[in-house]
Amino acid sequence: MKFRLLLLYSLCIGLSIPVVAQEHLTYQKPPKEIVDLVDIKRPPSVMTDSKKENMLLLYRNSFKTIAELSEDELRLAGLRINPKTNISSRARYYNNIEIKKIKGPEAKQVQGLPENARLANFRFSPDEKKLAFTHTAANGVEIWVLDIASATAKRLTDATANANMGNPISWFKDGKSMLVRMLPKERPQLIDEEEMVPEGPTITVSSGVLAQNRTYQDLLKNKNDEYNFEVLATSELYKLDLDGTQTLWKEKAMYNSLSFSPDGKYVKVVTVQRPFSYIVPLSRFPRTTAVYDAAGALVKTIEETPLIEDLPQGFMATHTGKRNISWRTDQPATLAWVVALDGGDPAKEVPFRDELFTLDAPFSGQPVSLVKTVNRFSNIIWGNDHYAVITDSWRVNRNTKTYVFNPSTPGKQGRVISDRNYQDRYSDPGKFQTEENQYGVRVLKMDGSKAYLIGDGYSEKGQFPFVDEIDLSNLKTNRLYQSAFTDKLEEISALIDAQRGELLVRIESSSEYPNYFIRNLRKRIAPIPVTDFKNPFESIKDAYKEVISYKRGDGLELSGTLYLPPGYDMDKKEKLPMILWAYPREYKDRNSAAQTTANANSFTYPSYGSPVYWITRGYAVLDKAAFPIIGEGDQEPNDTFREQLVANAKAAIDAVDALGYIDRNRVAVGGHSYGAFMTANLLTHSNLFAAGIARSGAYNRTLTPFGFQSEVRNYWEAPEIYNGMSPFMHADKMKTPLLLIHGVADNNSGTYPMQSERYFNALKGFGAPARLVMLPMESHGYTALESVLHVLWEQDQWLEKYVKNKGE
Repeated sequence: MKFRLLLLYSLCIGLSIPVVAQEHLTYQKPPKEIVDLVDIKRPPSVMTDSKKENMLLLYRNSFKTIAELSEDELRLAGLRINPKTNISSRARYYNNIEIKKIKGPEAKQVQGLPENARLANFRFSPDEKKLAFTHTAANGVEIWVLDIASATAKRLTDATANANMGNPISWFKDGKSMLVRMLPKERPQLIDEEEMVPEGPTITVSSGVLAQNRTYQDLLKNKNDEYNFEVLATSELYKLDLDGTQTLWKEKAMYNSLSFSPDGKYVKVVTVQRPFSYIVPLSRFPRTTAVYDAAGALVKTIEETPLIEDLPQGFMATHTGKRNISWRTDQPATLAWVVALDGGDPAKEVPFRDELFTLDAPFSGQPVSLVKTVNRFSNIIWGNDHYAVITDSWRVNRNTKTYVFNPSTPGKQGRVISDRNYQDRYSDPGKFQTEENQYGVRVLKMDGSKAYLIGDGYSEKGQFPFVDEIDLSNLKTNRLYQSAFTDKLEEISALIDAQRGELLVRIESSSEYPNYFIRNLRKRIAPIPVTDFKNPFESIKDAYKEVISYKRGDGLELSGTLYLPPGYDMDKKEKLPMILWAYPREYKDRNSAAQTTANANSFTYPSYGSPVYWITRGYAVLDKAAFPIIGEGDQEPNDTFREQLVANAKAAIDAVDALGYIDRNRVAVGGHSYGAFMTANLLTHSNLFAAGIARSGAYNRTLTPFGFQSEVRNYWEAPEIYNGMSPFMHADKMKTPLLLIHGVADNNSGTYPMQSERYFNALKGFGAPARLVMLPMESHGYTALESVLHVLWEQDQWLEKYVKNKGE
């Protein structure tokens, strides 16, 4: 069951020079100035209760180890499971917890945590006085509980919980017990395929119905996979008391999710059913949604959702029947769901796409139609008997609408609060704020008919987050607060109390680590500090950082964040080598494409994939350079993908060159995923760059024939687009040095590791200078410290040889 793969490096420098096909290396480390920015003590993540009284500080290591990634792993139905511990093999763990009163003194260390803690699946009790979580021991998953007041934790179970299908914990409404997915008492052994003798071939059948699915990874492949998946997905449900007492609540099944009604009298249970699929993941397997009472007796089967392999073409296609089945949070026990009015087919012209229904307990009556949406249903926030807010969206034209409607007047259409292009960040009205109601579930935060919105505040003049009050009776808005910082970034985390004017905000600058404060709108006092996290990147705190704006050849406004090395002499302006890092994005209008969300005051946090590390090595870096690909009206963005790609790159280099900072003959380009695809195209179809770095990309679009990114056409509808955009198809033209890096266990849709392997072989066949690095155990993003350091070493070696010292 283990995947054991050698670290393989392939290097092709040119046909005229003798080469070694493989280099067998151990993991390497980049120069110390880069290592010091990677191997840091990470400040904690923050989790707060709904009333913003208590703050949990969650600590973890920045990276896993390669040994952790090498633990047993089964890849089934889109899941990655450690069959020994029964939790996701890619789970992110925390190793320590502190508790701090938001308006109190120093944080308190939680006592009683397990040694070598691997904590996950945090869930507050309904009264938020306790926190349940899991600890992954060597032999499985344990359930623990933390008492907030005393800051003490204790173990409730042995390593018998089943977290293979996600968080196994749901709280009963009294907060005295939990409903937990546990391993069955009698569980069959898994099949080890390496020890099995095949009994026959694997056969998959097409029935003649259209099934144009995206390319998924980690799918079931045969009967053995089906068997193992069912074993791992099957749980028994137990009622777990806070003293550790366990009572069987429901017999074994493949439980996918559990949800208590707001009043706690009912439980919505979703179970996975057969038949399974070999072409779509778990999310599209058959499932049954049923309601039970709190004692575990069946009340009503709500929906039998069949296997979903055959959907109409298009991003907004969906299945018929009930979907998005959930509880109406402002009522004690009312179910809500939506049904497609277009048969799930986005090609059909209909006045309304979806319809929202509700059904009250005991679920024996007729569903009530509340409202219809013009676009596909996206989200709903319940308020009270008179107000609810519903949002829809349509990907093809990027439209989203938000409506307010009265749930007490079924069938009456809602009033439109906003009708906008969701890529138009400058017009974003913000997100509605919620609070916990008498049932302990989230509803609209309201005072009478007034609700509250918190927005990011992007504009042509910069970013100025805001809080708005909106009267849902007449849709009039009143701005309660807007940040006025020009030298810092203030993000508004929550509206604590509208009447007292208290906000929880997070303030940062390019060199000041983000910290939390309480801002009082009624009192003219400075924000009150809540946390005091230190900057772990002191060595680059004085680096120059600026958001630069420039124009593409067709006049489109673009931007990017420019970094210069610490101590760079702005008067002498030494000509530096530069790294341009980007990710293309598709738009349907120029206005949205020209907007910028970059902020020079945001904290400079070099993540594992960041190019910012290289300012310590004497490079200029243009990070997150805007690379819009636009297709207005009937034209699709990808119709002119390559032309726009090159125009974006040229404009970026021209802009920084005009500032006098760089040697334009020593510029590298890089990107991850679709950014890697961009990089390969730029090196193939322009002469702008000295070298490129492409990580975890896809290079042959014929291997993703039913669409990719925002491309709505399939290969057979637009073969010239797929072929023209594929660097693989133009490998004979590529002569610029390219470093290819890919995780051997990449599970991202479309970016199979084979993409890099086949592209490298094509480049090698035509004598292109290329290097392929395959990272054992790594997925689409890289998580082991050894892998990350080695990637940085590879990139540094490549940049030093082909960019900084080009021609030497």
